[in-house]
Amino acid sequence: MERKKFLLASLGTLIAGPLFLNRSKAKAASEQNTRIGFNHIPEIKDNKQMKTILHKADTRGGANHGWLNTKHTFSFANYYDPSRMNFGVLRVLNDDIIQGGTGFGTHPHNDMEIISIPIYGALEHKDSMGNIGVIHEDEIQVMSAGTGVQHSEYNHFKEKDANFLQIWMFPNKKSVEPRYDQIKLDMAKMKNNFAQILSPNPEDEGVWVHQNAWFYRGVFDKATDFEYNFKYNNNGLYVFVIKGGLKVENNQLSLRDGLGIWDTDKVDLKIEKDSDILLMEVPLA
Repeated sequence: MERKKFLLASLGTLIAGPLFLNRSKAKAASEQNTRIGFNHIPEIKDNKQMKTILHKADTRGGANHGWLNTKHTFSFANYYDPSRMNFGVLRVLNDDIIQGGTGFGTHPHNDMEIISIPIYGALEHKDSMGNIGVIHEDEIQVMSAGTGVQHSEYNHFKEKDANFLQIWMFPNKKSVEPRYDQIKLDMAKMKNNFAQILSPNPEDEGVWVHQNAWFYRGVFDKATDFEYNFKYNNNGLYVFVIKGGLKVENNQLSLRDGLGIWDTDKVDLKIEKDSDILLMEVPLA
C-alpha cells in the first residue's frame, strides 16, 4: 500500500428553519449561515464530529427511456425523494447512458453550473452561444448557464453507447453572462493520484465555475491510501465511485456508490486496485 497526502475539500448538509437557542448561544447562531441539505435538521457544531450520508448505487432513482438509461443520485425529473434533493450546492448527479445516434434535443438552462464528464464514448455539443464540438472521455466540459442558454447533446457515434456524468451545481452568482469551456484532462497526473479538474479559479488547473467548489479525479491501478484535507471547514465532500471501490472511514463503497462527508477536517481514503474515483468538494450553504 502506498500512502500519500494531498489538499482537497469538504462536504456537509444543509440546515433550514429557525434554531431555538439560549441567550449564551444567540451570537453564535446569528453568525451561522443557513445550510441546505438532505435532512434539514438544525445543528449547532459545538463539538465537531464527522458525519456521513451513504447513497448506494441501487438506491438511486432513474428511468430507462430506450434511447436513454439514466440513474439519479438526487431528485430529478420524475424521480422525487424529499430526503435526496441535493448535497449542499451539489444539486444533480446523473449517470446517463445514451444509445448511438440519439441524445438530448435543444433545451434551456439558467443560473446553474453544469459539468459533463464522459466515462466512455463521446458527446456532440451545440449551444446558443455558438459553441459546437465533441466531448471525449478524456475531457471535461463546463457551462455557466447564467442569464440563460440553450444547448443540445447527442451521442457522437451511431453504433455504440456513450456514458457520461451530468453534474449541476447552484452558482454563487446569479444572472452572470453565459460561458462555456472544455479541456482535455491530463490522464497521466491522475494515475494513482488525484488531479484537480475543477475549481473556482480561472488560473488554476482544470475548468472553473462560479462556486467555491473543487473536483478531483484519480485512476488507480494499485491499492493506495490517501488523506484528504479540507480546503474549507464548512464545505462538504462527496465521493463518487466511477469504477472499482474504496473504503472511507467505516463505509465501503463500490461501483457508482456515493458518500457525503462533513463536519471534519480530514478524511482517510483506502482505494482499491483498478478504481476510478471522483471527489467533489462543495459548499453546504
